Amino acid sequence: MTVLLLKLAAPLQSWGVASRFARRDTQPHPSKSGILGLIAAARGRRRTDPIEDELVGLAFGVRVDQPGTLARDFQVAVSLDERTKYPLSQRFYLSDAKFVAAIEGERELLEGIRDVLSRPAFPLYLGRRSCPATEPLVLGELRDDSMPAALKDPSTWQAARWHRRKQPRVVHLPIFRDRVDTDPIDPHTDQIRDVPISFDPRRREYGWRTVITDYTRVDNPDGHHAHHDPLSALGGS
Repeated sequence: MTVLLLKLAAPLQSWGVASRFARRDTQPHPSKSGILGLIAAARGRRRTDPIEDELVGLAFGVRVDQPGTLARDFQVAVSLDERTKYPLSQRFYLSDAKFVAAIEGERELLEGIRDVLSRPAFPLYLGRRSCPATEPLVLGELRDDSMPAALKDPSTWQAARWHRRKQPRVVHLPIFRDRVDTDPIDPHTDQIRDVPISFDPRRREYGWRTVITDYTRVDNPDGHHAHHDPLSALGGS
């Protein structure tokens, strides 16, 4: 199979999978529905169009290169005639976060996705319309590799220099990815409901997928030496 890597970086991102009513949460890493929606927008698909089976069938994973910080915004809306005021809403974002996402599929399909992401039909957003992508999304060339192996490649670490300096000399980056056939049976997998069935605003619908949490080790020459004194908690000198 073939893998396409995407760099997801912007001042703000928001990847909601369970938002309700006046509270719009974000999970700490991009969702599969968010990335497939981004690809569909690049292809010129509208929300009311059906989701292509070929997109839903792509294997997906994401690595947290720079987790960012959680930010909260408050919004108030009124109707156009100003007669109706809607409840105060809370919206959560990830500020200064960077992720590497990987999608795995047939080479011809990924070549087409790579091309439309470079010349999208519609503007591309990282989760919400208030979070436009500010850097090129495509990261490097297509890889003849598996999605789990591509995400474990330390050479693609995208964290900013200032972030690297705050980390130790060795970091372990979390990976959240689809379960693949070669994975052993793992009782600690999670179930996430973020596989898009319909993006239609009148009837949004999502299915479940099994997600495995993994890590990859990255050497960080810009980092500091971690120092741990086991007697410090006892007040020793």
